[in-house]
Amino acid sequence: MLDSALRYAELGWPVVRGASPGEDRACTCDRMGCPDPAAHPVTMAWGAEASTDAGTLRRWWTEHPDANVILPTGRVFDVFDVPREAGVMAMARMGRSGAVPGPVAAVDSSRYLFFVATRSPTDEDEWWSCHLDCVPESVEEMPGLRWHCRDSFVPGAPSLLPSGGRVTWIRAPRVEDGAVVLPDPIAVLDILSDASEEFAAS
Repeated sequence: MLDSALRYAELGWPVVRGASPGEDRACTCDRMGCPDPAAHPVTMAWGAEASTDAGTLRRWWTEHPDANVILPTGRVFDVFDVPREAGVMAMARMGRSGAVPGPVAAVDSSRYLFFVATRSPTDEDEWWSCHLDCVPESVEEMPGLRWHCRDSFVPGAPSLLPSGGRVTWIRAPRVEDGAVVLPDPIAVLDILSDASEEFAAS
């Protein structure tokens, strides 16, 4: 986990310590019925603590080597979080159209995470921030799709999940001119929203 946290920091991606699966429960946190077990920060102060400092990361993971890696969103990148089937469908469509997705990760066998450029729209209705058990009412036309932007986060590979599976890269981050290549979020959203709607209707 430490090696992965340091690699993210080298990309300029802040990271924070995450909860992990417990020995006799799904999550090491104290929350009963945790809605996102082993996939959230260990502290409520995660927004202020997130860091790219190698010394800080080494100290954190030396003290807690099993801590998962959590990536705050809305800083360097946003993330679209969709059911696996919708993600597979969207990637196939991107391939046929010539649109190249950015980094894509799989959370176990259930969900795909599409990393895109972060965006600060002037119209607040253009975005929503989701984490844990948040399901916004304003996106009924895009079932199962979550947009993680400011004030949210996602688990980073190779975080361990309660199922025994891990977060894995399907398309690892690619660096050009010193920065990770991230696609336009609205272009990716158009494809993902169609795929999510079709998957839900099937």
